[in-house]
Amino acid sequence: MNTSPFFSEQVQRGNIWRLSVAQALAGANSVVVYATGAIVGDMLAPSPVLATLPISIFVVGMAACILPVGALTRQHGRRVAFLAGTGAGVLAGLLAMVAVIMGWFWLFCLATFFGGSYAAVVLSFRFAAADGVEPKRRARALSLVMAGGVAAGIVGPQLVTWTMDLWPAYVFAATFLVQAAVAAVSALILLGVRLPMPTAQEIAGGRPLAAIVRQPRFVAAVICGAVSYMLMNFLMTAAPLAMHMHGHSQASANLGLQWHVIAMYAPSFFTGHLITRFGAARVAIVGLVLTGLSAAIGLGGLDLMHFWWSLILLGLGWNFGFLGASALVLECHRPEEKTSVQSLNDFIVFGLMAIGSFASGGLLSAYGWHTVLWVSFVPLVLAVVALAVAIRKGASTSAVQEGAG
Repeated sequence: MNTSPFFSEQVQRGNIWRLSVAQALAGANSVVVYATGAIVGDMLAPSPVLATLPISIFVVGMAACILPVGALTRQHGRRVAFLAGTGAGVLAGLLAMVAVIMGWFWLFCLATFFGGSYAAVVLSFRFAAADGVEPKRRARALSLVMAGGVAAGIVGPQLVTWTMDLWPAYVFAATFLVQAAVAAVSALILLGVRLPMPTAQEIAGGRPLAAIVRQPRFVAAVICGAVSYMLMNFLMTAAPLAMHMHGHSQASANLGLQWHVIAMYAPSFFTGHLITRFGAARVAIVGLVLTGLSAAIGLGGLDLMHFWWSLILLGLGWNFGFLGASALVLECHRPEEKTSVQSLNDFIVFGLMAIGSFASGGLLSAYGWHTVLWVSFVPLVLAVVALAVAIRKGASTSAVQEGAG
């Protein structure tokens, strides 16, 4: 009888493969929302200021559902949470289709909320890949699942391009119907994932969260993850509408988003190796620098290539920053604490991300694309400083503990 807490190589490979495919399909759903949300919002909203509200509601749905998803996972296991999330994804597509047909802006916002709920569950795919895996291989397992997003970067924008005019009277209605079907396929794939059921210790929860969040490493992970994702969303939310406002076509915006999403996930094939070799904190700092470079290129002009290169570097910065932060989270908890700590981290990250998403639309509408880019440097600088301070405190604490030992 195998008493090892780790899965066999075959089970690990099967889990990673299924989670990677599900990540790709779920990523395609998210890309559809980002590619169409501001455009459909502009079509349906009673005021242009509300054009990006559906995408902001998408982020609110993520933040609002992260902790409930964590509680569901802790009590019933990840598979139940996965199926609940994909069900929300199907509902999101169907409601969005009806909203476009009926011209109901607030129903479209509700649809994107359910889309955010789906995305909240998808967030746990990366951590699920580390279940039953030896500690030294967890960063690679996590990054390989995120690599599934490469397919999302190809499928998502093309899905919009191929389907947006299939029903000429209702632009994007067919897109959302296909989006619902993609979420249903994802549910079928996730049925094959083999994951451990929650233990009594995990249900109990382990140490108090207050003790865990005081760790300098956890503080560093949350700050870096929050800023990396917030700025990625802050700029990506506004970019398609900014391109539209400056005379670029929807197809050009879709292609820009396609390369952005590919840049978000393609480095995942080797990000795990970089984290193992250089450390999660160093990789995360590189991600923040790339994000700053993205904003700088965007400030260089309004030509199509400025938008595209800005989006590509933004994707690369997100990959290094977010995966580096996620790997730091894995170092902050005991096995029985994983669900509560991981869900708390994601709740903080996406709660802050929601603030950035709401601010993005208003800034773009009132002050323009360049103001959105300039504002992004503020949290970026704060993140670099806070991350450096937190890491330094963590190193000092370790030195003191070693000296005491």
